[in-house]
Amino acid sequence: MRVSNVTVRRRLFTALIIGTVIFTALIFRLAYVQLWIGQDLANKAEDSWRREIPFAPKRGEIQDRNGIALTYSMSTPTILAIPVQLQDPRSVAAKLAEVLQGNEEDIYKQITKKASKNYIKPSGRKITVEKAQEVRDLHIPGIVVAEDNKRYYPFGTLAAHILGFAGIDKGLTGIEAKYDSQLTGIPGSISYMADAAGRVLQGTTDTYRSPKDGLNVKLTIDSHLQSVMERELDQAMVQYQAQNVVAIMMDPNNGEILAMGSRPTYEPGNYKEYAAETYNRNLPIWKTYEPGSTFKIITLAAALEEKKVDLKNEQFYDPGFIEVGGARLRCWKRGGHGSETMLQVVQNSCNPGFVVMGQRLGKEKLFDYISKFGFGKKTGIDLAGEENGIMFKPSQVGPVELATTAFGQGVSVTPIQQITAVSAAINGGKLFKPYVAKSFTNPDTGEVVDVVEPQLVRNVISEGTSKQVREALESVVALGTGRNAFIDGYRVGGKTGTAQKVVNGRYSPDEHIVSFIGFAPADNPKVVIYAAVDDPKGIQFGGLIAAPLVKNMMADALRYMKVEPDKAQLNKEYRYGEIPIVEVPDLVGASVDDILEDLNMNFKLAKSGNGKYVISQAPKAGSRVDQGSTIRIFLSDNAPPQ
Repeated sequence: MRVSNVTVRRRLFTALIIGTVIFTALIFRLAYVQLWIGQDLANKAEDSWRREIPFAPKRGEIQDRNGIALTYSMSTPTILAIPVQLQDPRSVAAKLAEVLQGNEEDIYKQITKKASKNYIKPSGRKITVEKAQEVRDLHIPGIVVAEDNKRYYPFGTLAAHILGFAGIDKGLTGIEAKYDSQLTGIPGSISYMADAAGRVLQGTTDTYRSPKDGLNVKLTIDSHLQSVMERELDQAMVQYQAQNVVAIMMDPNNGEILAMGSRPTYEPGNYKEYAAETYNRNLPIWKTYEPGSTFKIITLAAALEEKKVDLKNEQFYDPGFIEVGGARLRCWKRGGHGSETMLQVVQNSCNPGFVVMGQRLGKEKLFDYISKFGFGKKTGIDLAGEENGIMFKPSQVGPVELATTAFGQGVSVTPIQQITAVSAAINGGKLFKPYVAKSFTNPDTGEVVDVVEPQLVRNVISEGTSKQVREALESVVALGTGRNAFIDGYRVGGKTGTAQKVVNGRYSPDEHIVSFIGFAPADNPKVVIYAAVDDPKGIQFGGLIAAPLVKNMMADALRYMKVEPDKAQLNKEYRYGEIPIVEVPDLVGASVDDILEDLNMNFKLAKSGNGKYVISQAPKAGSRVDQGSTIRIFLSDNAPPQ
């Protein structure tokens, strides 16, 4: 069949149009690939060829408030394998096992696992420089010595539960876990080009990307005050053979934790050698127990704020018990305190007197103040593991529950709740959120990246009420149950606590938690300290055990903080068996014969040298010491010049 010229031309034209469209599409596609997505495709191709050897960033330091590093990291080698480059994995595993002292079969499984790179764990992670050099000397293709960092805790157990510890790749407890993202940093690497078989492509160059180190975290903790606290905790554990001991030191004016610790404790650098409950339980924020009489500070503050009690002008009679709802609630002192002012009720920690304060407040008011002071919920401190404590629900509160709560029985609190609430009671009525992280700093430039500001939660009581609370608690230390916390020359306030432990659902007659909370100076508090001893052996009273514990910490803290002594302190009331404190007279220039008779009443003398006149003495005149202390006098035949 003959095809006409018209048909031929039509077919040619159609083919031309189709060809033109296809060609145009190809041009546009080529332009799109080259101009629009070419770089992206090139990057993807490069990524498929690129391999990386990681370099870990240095984990940031955790420092005390003065910049002392409590934990830091140092560069350390780590071994990794590139499986596709290994020629004889069995032989490689045997050689590595010998050098690294690891399990050969485990190493073989790790280096043959399908991946671009595999760490050899644990024997090849964070090894010594000497071991790393031995691996290099093997000259095994596909085995690489990369850079990692090892964590060090130079002060052993100091602040262990605050710092926590870090595992191979991240923080696991304490500050190490809470601020892991800030401490970790950004990894670096050396990258190179390789084909599908993992062989390095000839003619390509390696690229180094330096790691970005983690931020340094500066804490509110003072390492000196922390060491003072832990010294006392160790002593208490040995002396009283307690189940555990906890203590917290806080700046009451902003919520900063100055020191916090507990016993038993552990070494963060060797945490695997300890039981999990030891390092996982930060007792000052985790442990809950009935507070006992330290809780009376809250009842007192509420009663004063609501003007339900007149401390100085109101009398109260304590027969040793009070009848409430058919129950007889006893005072700790058998036979009671008899007639006393309400201020003496506080000084004597008289249970019936505090029951009356609670009754005057009523259920709604008392529990409203307890809630405002922060009990029954977490304080929000920046550490993991905090507990809520336990309060009665309003529907559960009858006359007896109201009465027992007023003197600290039947409720459950944590040490951090206790010290936070009492700080509010004595600082002018301001409840602050406690915290331990103070600021974050760039380790390379020293630039402060972020600062944690004090956080006011709420105002609970007035400044006037807070002043009354401080004065009452100062009298507790000078005249009442807290006399063993008295520090000569300083105005100290505080409150004792002795609470029966609940064992198998019943109050134990033999096991107690004894505690004391103290603050100074009483007229302008700069530090507040809480300590609790769980089941001490022997006499179990907070005033006999916990008060001296806080006194020792407080005395060192006040001297360290350069707080000047104040002679306006209340005079301590001494009782039978207590040794009074007396002032050392000026003996320089006096004749030995003239001073012997008078001095023997309050002091003992020790002589150095020969002669008639005193030319020097120790302690110096004006010092205050226990009555009966020894004064050493230095003698000469010649009187010193006047």
